[in-house]
Amino acid sequence: MKNYLQTFGILTEDEIDLFESKVQKKQLKKGDFFIKEGQTSKEVAFVVSGLFRSFYYTSSEEEVTYCFTFSNSFVSAYSSFLSQTKTIENIQALTAIELLTISREEILLLEKSSTNWLKFFKLITEQEYIKMEKRVFLLQKESAEEKYKDLLINQPEYLQAIPLNFLSSYLGITQRHLSRIRKSITN
Repeated sequence: MKNYLQTFGILTEDEIDLFESKVQKKQLKKGDFFIKEGQTSKEVAFVVSGLFRSFYYTSSEEEVTYCFTFSNSFVSAYSSFLSQTKTIENIQALTAIELLTISREEILLLEKSSTNWLKFFKLITEQEYIKMEKRVFLLQKESAEEKYKDLLINQPEYLQAIPLNFLSSYLGITQRHLSRIRKSITN
């Protein structure tokens, strides 16, 4: 974690040490939830290793996977975290997960202790927003085949860990269509 925090060039060594003293190591098993619909987000986590999927239920109770979170990324039901209201999303481990979590209260205390923390959290939020915007544009603009190719190029090690039903939901297609895409790419 220390190396990751140092890459931003914002925090002092003492601030990084303070941050490391505030985080808690957690492990989730495949299938465990980081947060479920109806809960209020009280923490943010850094994914050290593993893979999450984020999904919601439609009004007809259909699961829709809209996001995968990979290692070396932050994960949170962020709208709930900010507003302290109940979330409509579910964040579930698709593999064994190792996390470093920090509570909302600790983040607020850090922000009060130094403007460096405000700069750091602002930068993280901006980066996560840019990733989300790219994901939205990819999902809205590109074909299912292009979205699959994007995963194949950028996250090939996790593609095998994502069950086809979740992957097809994420791509907005049927499992049958996904099979055709996979077959055409491998040929």
